Amino acid sequence: MDYVRLRQLIDELDLEIVHEATDLDNIGIYSNEISRPGLQMVGYFEKFVPERLQIIGSAEWHYYDELDPKLRYESIDKFFSYPIPAFIVSKDLPIFDEIIELGKKHNRTILKTSQSTSKIINRIINYIDLQLAPETRMHGVFVEVYGVGVLITGKSGVGKSETALDLVIRGHRLVSDDVVVIKRVEGMLMGKSPEITRHFLEIRGLGILDIERLYGVGSVKNDEFIELVIELELWDESKEYDRVGLDESYTEILGIQVATSTVPVRPGRNVAMIIEVAARNFRQKALGYNAAYELNERIKRHIEISRNKKRL
Repeated sequence: MDYVRLRQLIDELDLEIVHEATDLDNIGIYSNEISRPGLQMVGYFEKFVPERLQIIGSAEWHYYDELDPKLRYESIDKFFSYPIPAFIVSKDLPIFDEIIELGKKHNRTILKTSQSTSKIINRIINYIDLQLAPETRMHGVFVEVYGVGVLITGKSGVGKSETALDLVIRGHRLVSDDVVVIKRVEGMLMGKSPEITRHFLEIRGLGILDIERLYGVGSVKNDEFIELVIELELWDESKEYDRVGLDESYTEILGIQVATSTVPVRPGRNVAMIIEVAARNFRQKALGYNAAYELNERIKRHIEISRNKKRL
């Protein structure tokens, strides 16, 4: 996305509309930068960027409150003459009559929130950042296992959804089935479900299941960071699979390398349990312990000791 619609931001952050501009539905926010217009309130517009959302908190409100009504009117009139996307008043502070009057005159949207200034600024920045982040979509199933975001990929019919259902039954959480929306946010990959299929899971032979209704709100999650990719494939007798784990594999998603393991599937193999172990092992590696390297070092030490004994 190149911009976020102002109406969308208002709905998502539950902002109160005090005055609605006639073009509100056509206004787009192109940057996450927000202005607290203290300098503009005193008449300095040299470096003013009107394209940003404008928000005033307690300090700006008290300045206006103590200002002579005539000067306050002139200050707001000049400020609203610039094409600002919206003017937000935080902390449930009273809206001056001049703000409403001049908002109507210049056709500016005026908003209000009970949240503190710093909190609403952080929420707006985080929301706009997420909406404007680079995005892609991947075919797969996304689950949270032991706090690790695991993206399960593989060809259609290999058992991705069945494995996800098994994981949910084991107490883990479903994020998305079939299609995963992925955004790159601050060097990390955030995955979520398309709104229309959120919390639904398709199982061949049963059809569509509502996981939240079947297993409760603790069985689903709206979004999670992708940290591990598990690729499922049908067992191929002619293929040599990694049995030690010394070789690291990665999948590139939106320019970010994600640790990847290939798990062969065949009857009798408990894939859900293997993914649980993979998630636990991933966390151990993140903490600096790698079982494969540890075993390799033990073997090296044993060989070295054996050689030294032979020399003696």
